[in-house]
Amino acid sequence: MSDSLAADDPAVRSFEATVERCEGDRLVLDRTYFYAESGGQPADRGTIDDVPVVDVQRDPEADAVVHHLADPIDCAEGDSVTAHVDDAFRDYCMRAHTASHVLYGAGRRLLDDLGYGGFDIDESKVRVDFSTTTDIDDATLVELERLTNRAVWDARDVSWERLPKREAMDREGIAFNTKTEEGVLSGSDTVRVVTVADWDVAACGGTHVSNTREIGPVEVLSRSNPGEGLTRVEFAVGPTGIDGRAETKRAALDASRDLGVGVADLPERVADLRDERDRLEAEVRDLQAEVLDARLADLPREERDGLTWRVGTVEGFDANTVGDRLKSLVGEAGDVLAVVGAGDSRFVVVAATGEGDADAGEIVDRVTTEFGGGGGGGPTFAQGGGLSAEAEEVVAFLRE
Repeated sequence: MSDSLAADDPAVRSFEATVERCEGDRLVLDRTYFYAESGGQPADRGTIDDVPVVDVQRDPEADAVVHHLADPIDCAEGDSVTAHVDDAFRDYCMRAHTASHVLYGAGRRLLDDLGYGGFDIDESKVRVDFSTTTDIDDATLVELERLTNRAVWDARDVSWERLPKREAMDREGIAFNTKTEEGVLSGSDTVRVVTVADWDVAACGGTHVSNTREIGPVEVLSRSNPGEGLTRVEFAVGPTGIDGRAETKRAALDASRDLGVGVADLPERVADLRDERDRLEAEVRDLQAEVLDARLADLPREERDGLTWRVGTVEGFDANTVGDRLKSLVGEAGDVLAVVGAGDSRFVVVAATGEGDADAGEIVDRVTTEFGGGGGGGPTFAQGGGLSAEAEEVVAFLRE
């Protein structure tokens, strides 16, 4: 298959070529420095005879690289054309692609059982999928970013060469990913190998910078799990990364000012606030329990068939909270405790000792049959919700 020359000579951005096939807005040249979309790297942009190139794809059946143009071009086989690759987008893709290799090199130093699960560049971010047994937590993510940027700062040379396929497959330390195997290795006796000096070696058909210092700052954005055994790390280079880092710094400074501590002291201050929050929440829960107990203690008593019933309403508590408390109080506070939620929460909760004919589940069934809603339970505890009547009407029904 004829192929793009972009990967082997990414500095060429303008060139003359001869038309081999012209089909309206589809153009095949005798040679091209436009990168054809492959392996996670998008196609180059640019112009051919001033007509915008909107896509570049390999056509395996035609054994050619096809340039898709914004408009049909007036040309014929044998015509000479002038092509220009968009500098800004090519530079971005080169920096982003090399950054993914540098990030993977950082992963080699931090992650166990590391494998390459995929890679992709879009206009605002880059993603690398790691297969690893290591849990990539926040601390690991920060260290990945630190090591990546350190390798950028160290100005490591980046080079590429073609090796016999078997030699590349047998050489220890060369990273391969699924897209590489489907693209770079397919239909070829050689493999293009990209080396970041003393940092990373990977099979790759993409365009790259010649030194890591050309990448600029790398900002890790997030992590996710796209599939079993994979962790996806997304990062930004260029303006998106710079802007993201500025936003992070601004947020940290705002928080430190609001809390009255330095940025370095934020973790300790947040931990103190978390402890204080937990303490206050525990106090609130204790106070709510006291209030609920007081309201339940005021429920009127009545004797019915040898059992002590206590029926009434509470407001400001949910069914689960009331239910948990009734389970603790039944027997001590009465043989049957039936509470109806007042206000916006329309529920009924019944707890019973199981003595006599009082069955909590049957009581709730009668209520929901009469007033709608649903629920259920057993002889000693049941609850229902979605009642259509006011609380006092339900209480009156329970006291009949």
